[in-house]
Amino acid sequence: MATYPLAALTRVAFASLPLEGVRRAARDRPAIEDALWWDLLVASAIEREHIVSLGRRSATERLAHLFCELQLRLALVDLADANGYDMPVTQADIADMLGLTPVHVNRSLQDLRRSGLIALRDRRLILRDLAALRELALFDPDYLHPAGLVARWPGEGGL
Repeated sequence: MATYPLAALTRVAFASLPLEGVRRAARDRPAIEDALWWDLLVASAIEREHIVSLGRRSATERLAHLFCELQLRLALVDLADANGYDMPVTQADIADMLGLTPVHVNRSLQDLRRSGLIALRDRRLILRDLAALRELALFDPDYLHPAGLVARWPGEGGL
C-alpha cells in the first residue's frame, strides 16, 4: 500500500497485486526479479535528479530537464521521438512537479520558446532543438539507465 497519494494525469490501467504474489513471481522468474530491481534503481535515480533540480537548477533549467527526461522515457516506449511528444498536463501540474509556481513555469516556458528550443501546439511539446535543450538542462541520460531497459526489452533477449 502506498504511503502517499497518487493521481493519474491521463487514462491508466491499474492493477493491485498481493505482495506475496509479486515475491513468488520474482523468485520463480529471474527476469521479473531483474525488472523489479531495475525499476527500483531508476526510480531512486529519478528522485536524486529531482533533488538536484530543486537545489541547483534554475526554473528554466528544471523545465528543460523535465522535458528531456520525459522525451527519453517516452521514446523508450515508442510514445515520443526527437521531434516531440504529447504533453497533456497543465502549467499548474508542471509547477507541482517542479516545486515552482504556475507563474514561474509560464515565464520559463516563454524563455524556452523565445530561445527557439520548444514550441507547444495542441497539447503537444515540439522539440525544436533537442541537443540544445539537453545542453541547457545539463541532461545526462545515464541516470535513467536506458541501456539496461533496451537490453532487456521484449524481443531483445529479456523481459
